[in-house]
Amino acid sequence: MSLKIFPKKKNTAAEIVCNLSSINKIDLVNIKRALNKFGMVYFRNQKLNSKQYLSFAKKIGKPALYPRLKGLNKKFPEITVVQRKKKDKGPSFGEQFHTDSSYTKKPPTFTMLFSKLVPRKGLANTEFSSQYLAYENLPKKYKTQINKLIGTFSSKGPIAITTVERVKEKGKLNKELKANHKLVKTIGKKKSIYFSAGHFIGFNSRQNRKLNELEKYLKKHQIKKKFQFSLEWEKNQLAIWDNRSMLHQATPFNGNRIMHRITIK
Repeated sequence: MSLKIFPKKKNTAAEIVCNLSSINKIDLVNIKRALNKFGMVYFRNQKLNSKQYLSFAKKIGKPALYPRLKGLNKKFPEITVVQRKKKDKGPSFGEQFHTDSSYTKKPPTFTMLFSKLVPRKGLANTEFSSQYLAYENLPKKYKTQINKLIGTFSSKGPIAITTVERVKEKGKLNKELKANHKLVKTIGKKKSIYFSAGHFIGFNSRQNRKLNELEKYLKKHQIKKKFQFSLEWEKNQLAIWDNRSMLHQATPFNGNRIMHRITIK
């Protein structure tokens, strides 16, 4: 069966139907094109072992090691286990809109998440918000303003509270990481807002009332429902998203879930 692509509402995502363990060069080109166009794509019914999963990731780009948690094991250090346990207290890992590792000087371009254990479908969704659409719908005065701004992002930003349980078990770095990034990314011919509220700690500019107002506006604007797509997880489902053009967050739930994550430089 040839690869098929099914766009979702307002092009906020796309489902791709294929067998990732046997894709050819043309399939790979089409997957990459779809990823650039939609910002997030996902594949259902993928029975991949860790070797096959990592092999596919390497076709997309060079895997990066996650600076805050240890990998799956010595054989697959590139795979990070993102887990929620029924006994866990507090919010789920990543339960606030953000883009991955924006506190590093060179954040990963893409993130992959592969579901190994999930609760009933419709629970524990991952919500995405298209920053292509957020930028496109930004009033002109704000576009002019953010085109010139740089933000400072920290590993100890607001979202850090959601990593407490896993850092206790698998943590490998305690020191704070900080990085500065432009608030607008250009991907091909499109522009995207790059503003990870979960890690944001301030503008790299003299603070004033206008910037405080801008921060409040961006945090509300970039996650408007009309920019969002909610991914319902099933077992053996894989999602890939572009961190430059897509925000994501875990939804709150109680129960057990195991996801294997790979980030791509």
